[in-house]
Amino acid sequence: MCLAFAGLTGCGNTIYAVEVSSAANKFEEAESLGAEQYAPYEYYSAKQHLEKARTEAAEADYGDAIDLASTSAEFSEKAIRIARDAHRGAGR
Repeated sequence: MCLAFAGLTGCGNTIYAVEVSSAANKFEEAESLGAEQYAPYEYYSAKQHLEKARTEAAEADYGDAIDLASTSAEFSEKAIRIARDAHRGAGR
């Protein structure tokens, strides 16, 4: 039973690492497109969820951390779309 628990904990950590890396990359892309200006709600929501995901992971609560990282990625994707649309509208 202990071995199974150790395996699950390791998997949670691995899944979290993949999710947070993806979320961080999307957030950085949103940031580089100026999402803070063009999509402030989505930008700051992504930022806060990403920070909270890292906090939860530091406390070994990987289930919540994975969910928060996933939500951060979704907000970043929305921010990216809005920022790209704004750039197209401005003729960039």
